[in-house]
Amino acid sequence: MQEDFLHYAWQHQYFDKMALQTEDGQPVTVLRPGHRNSDAGPDFLNARLRLGEVEWNGAVEIHLRASDWHRHQHQFDPKYDQVVLHVVHTADVPVQRTNGSLIPALSLRLPAGLLAAYELLQNQPAERLLPCAPLLPQVSELTRTMMLGRVLLERVEQKAGRLTELHTQLAHDWEATAWHALAAAFGFQKNAEPMSRLAKAVPLTLLRRHRHDVHQLAALLLGQAGFLEDASLDDYSQRLRTEYEFLRHKYNLHGTALAAHEWNFLRLRPANFPTVRLVQLLALLHARPTLFDVLLTAQSVRGLEQFFDAPLPAYWQTHTRPSKPGKTVPLGRGSMHLLITNLVVPLRVAYARSLSNLELIEKTMDLLDQLPPEHNHFTDAYEEAGFHNASAADSQGLLALQQGYCAPRRCVQCGIGAALLRQK
Repeated sequence: MQEDFLHYAWQHQYFDKMALQTEDGQPVTVLRPGHRNSDAGPDFLNARLRLGEVEWNGAVEIHLRASDWHRHQHQFDPKYDQVVLHVVHTADVPVQRTNGSLIPALSLRLPAGLLAAYELLQNQPAERLLPCAPLLPQVSELTRTMMLGRVLLERVEQKAGRLTELHTQLAHDWEATAWHALAAAFGFQKNAEPMSRLAKAVPLTLLRRHRHDVHQLAALLLGQAGFLEDASLDDYSQRLRTEYEFLRHKYNLHGTALAAHEWNFLRLRPANFPTVRLVQLLALLHARPTLFDVLLTAQSVRGLEQFFDAPLPAYWQTHTRPSKPGKTVPLGRGSMHLLITNLVVPLRVAYARSLSNLELIEKTMDLLDQLPPEHNHFTDAYEEAGFHNASAADSQGLLALQQGYCAPRRCVQCGIGAALLRQK
């Protein structure tokens, strides 16, 4: 059993209230369970309880075992002096406030049906992505749809929150934020981290000076990425390295470049090589004089596809790495859709949040409804269980549900799991 299950049972009062009494025999009447505290301190605040003949207003702390109070060092923390009732599953030891006064303990008696349903959800095999799959027919379509809408918003908000932090770090410059976010997004999953560091190694001021010259831009990005250090470079790549050495000396870039070994090529198809993604990125930077304004104002998925559709320089159409022949193609539509999902949508939401512009948020979320769905083993499992996956909005909701609730077995915090438990 996890502690959040006791939180859930206490919050909704899903326990036997007949003849409630503390461990020392005081009758307990719950007049108000209090509200959940998401900050430091007791779990529930402003509870109203009657212990014996005395009515108390204060906090409630919840643990699986009473001894967790000592394990968490609450006996030394004045924030917990307001606790008037310690709710536990097992009362193994008495606990005290900082002044040594004892805190009454209440052992919850949970209904057998509720406990059995919870244990059924928690004890599903780890390989079962959706622990409640056998019970889903008992949950209404409305409940499922509302939960997917909720987790979709949570997922977008989390991504937008990270971009808001980045915007603050970059002196509130939205164009610089767009550049850093774009670089990380072009790394996709395997190379997002080194791409993020490359954005720091190539400041926006340098991009603005050299984005008109594709040769200088390629030298700057590939050089700072560490891909021009090979001793056996062909003539074109040698010229890039010469240009890069000039730019590195001019802008004092010594010590800021990445090394080639920091990039991940393992188990990637050539179309996903970081060098290919980097060339697609430099083609975009060369073709588009501004980033943020277009990403913000494009009115449709088609408009954004046109933004990301940038022709590759001739050399890179026939090479996947410097001096390494191979066919390279411009950014594909599937990759564009991932960039819209993982870059454009959260960037617009972050900007809209900064202006409290709810209309822009609604229009931005509509982009996800216009995009086709993703298909992978996660979404396939949810489709088999009866979930719809008709757009990118559905896919993002399913991935958020899996990663945020199903995988960590946060069933009591999930609207679907809560609905199943409520029936018991």
